[in-house]
Amino acid sequence: MRLIRFTIVALILGCVSSIVNAQTRQSYGLKECLDVGLQNNYSILIVKNKEQQSSNNVTLGNAGYLPTLALSAGYSTGVDNSTTTKDRATGIESTVHGEFDHTVNLGLNLNWTIFDGFSINTNYKRLKELEMQGQTATRIALEDFIAQLTSSYYNLIQQTIRLKNFRYAMNLSKERLRIVEARYMIGNFSRLDYQQAKVDFNADSAQYMKQQEKLQSARINLNELMANMNVEQLIGVVDTSILVYNDLDFDALWNSTLQTNAELIYADQNKRLSELEYKQVKSRNYPYLKLNGGYGYTLNRYGAGSVERRGNLGFNAGVTLGINIFDGNRSRERKNARLEIERTELQRQELKLALRADFCDLWNAYTNNLELLNLEKQNVVTALENMEIAMERYMLGDLSGIEMREAQKSLLDAEERLLAAEYDTKVCEISLLQISGGVTRYLE
Repeated sequence: MRLIRFTIVALILGCVSSIVNAQTRQSYGLKECLDVGLQNNYSILIVKNKEQQSSNNVTLGNAGYLPTLALSAGYSTGVDNSTTTKDRATGIESTVHGEFDHTVNLGLNLNWTIFDGFSINTNYKRLKELEMQGQTATRIALEDFIAQLTSSYYNLIQQTIRLKNFRYAMNLSKERLRIVEARYMIGNFSRLDYQQAKVDFNADSAQYMKQQEKLQSARINLNELMANMNVEQLIGVVDTSILVYNDLDFDALWNSTLQTNAELIYADQNKRLSELEYKQVKSRNYPYLKLNGGYGYTLNRYGAGSVERRGNLGFNAGVTLGINIFDGNRSRERKNARLEIERTELQRQELKLALRADFCDLWNAYTNNLELLNLEKQNVVTALENMEIAMERYMLGDLSGIEMREAQKSLLDAEERLLAAEYDTKVCEISLLQISGGVTRYLE
């Protein structure tokens, strides 16, 4: 029994050693992967760019608080033929042909809306709200990315462990084939036993090769999320197992969801924007006050007449007070603005219900997978013991090849179910933390 156990342990250690040597040219922990991805991932850079744009828009000038100041210059000329009646009694006329008039002007003009029915103030609040919404959109993108990369990280671990399991199964089949071949040569086993052992070894070898492809695909996906230009770069992960948090609390997570969920916050911001839009429509019921002024110089040069040129330099100013009495659209826009407020509130309630449904589904899956996890751990221990007993009996010739294969398959299936339960539990955990706004826990 000890010899068999030593043989199995040696096979496992050999598999792990070969996989580690082949794949960990550069190893990352989860936090390192997240740091690199958050710094370089193109989707994150794009959403941060949009956030900066919304932040740049929050200015007094863009809201309408500040005046506009414009400098203008112009030149115009004209050629006229003029006829002038000098005396009504005599009807004597004078005619001038080719009269050239020139006008040059240069001015500085100021326009300033002093009051516009609180529209300017409301517009500034809208820009501030859009800035905060841009920050929330960035947070949503960051949390989605953290959840996606974390899942990809643990998927790479899952595929690595699965490759180890298939490598172990292949080595067991190889050892079985060696034993069968040796005994077949001396006549202890039939050719059927030898052929079956060879078929099983080839099947395990093919499964191992297929798993290598899946492992490479998982590695490429992680490289892409980390924005590594060489997506086929051989990277490894520091962790060798899938660690699951089993300390999550239903009530604490749900209360956190109601308070910090980014999508709920975004929905609240949408409602506030619709309320500000309604205030802007109502602001048109108030009067407006505008100030305008200018300072400029105008030069006129005449081709005929007693005055050859005239220049004016001076300042002008004015105040405009008015009110829009009727424009035909105000009532319609006010009604639609009220409906928009109602729509955004309904969307928020719908989102809250959807989050509750998703949360409950994930929690049920999480707790169920935790129980499965404990059960599958026990199954792996039992299957490993059965495998040791089967190997000992097989080497003594007391067990057929088919029964040996069944024991081997039972161990592989138990390990596969355990691995699936670990990864599924981890995915549920990641999703629960994302919904409750705590997915940044993986950055710690």
